[in-house]
Amino acid sequence: MEDRVTLDGILLKCDQDPTKVRNPSDCENARIANERLATQRVDPEVEKRRQADFEKAREQLRLTQDKLRQEQEAKTKVDAYSLPVVPVDPTAAAKGAAPAAAPAPADPSGPPLAGNATH
Repeated sequence: MEDRVTLDGILLKCDQDPTKVRNPSDCENARIANERLATQRVDPEVEKRRQADFEKAREQLRLTQDKLRQEQEAKTKVDAYSLPVVPVDPTAAAKGAAPAAAPAPADPSGPPLAGNATH
């Protein structure tokens, strides 16, 4: 058993109430594993070096991921100031829009119009 949390849990159950343990061989195996793990001593210098290497690798990964994220954002971002300039022609804009109703010629036989009213 290399999972220390599970190992501690089994030992705790075995020590608190040995009658409720389903399999006594689990208790014996947990004790043996605990003794073996206790004999494996980790050199503090090796552990520090391992931790430093881990931190260095994590920082490199973070920088790489930040760079990729920034590149992706730069690709999807639209800068309005870098877009090509398109000249606006008012007549072309009017042609693209719905045609405006042309004023009807004044018909003398019809009802008087507001602008042509004679009073």
